[in-house]
Amino acid sequence: MLKRFLWSWLANAIGLFAAAWVFSSVDYGDRLTVLILASLIFGLVNALIKPIVIILSLPAIVLTLGLFTLVVNSLMLFITSRIYPAFQIKSWGAAAGAVVIVWLVNYFFDLFILKEKNS
Repeated sequence: MLKRFLWSWLANAIGLFAAAWVFSSVDYGDRLTVLILASLIFGLVNALIKPIVIILSLPAIVLTLGLFTLVVNSLMLFITSRIYPAFQIKSWGAAAGAVVIVWLVNYFFDLFILKEKNS
């Protein structure tokens, strides 16, 4: 379980780095420590706050056939930037794009890295 958490933390850090590279509205001050701490906080926010927000927004998620989860995930990234001011998200569009990039990195990480580790 600890290995899974560490791999997820690494994937989030890589995803946030890629998002900052693509979107100028995502800023971490070009410091690796900020990126690593932001990915840890993002993982903790997703583990602790996201389930409550998902339950509260379930009607909107059902009505939009799951697309509202993009808004929920963007909100989690905004919460991360408010908890850790060294990591900044300056617009909703950048947050949504960053969430998609982090999701893609996590997806490919799970597909290629963790699948090989479990084999």
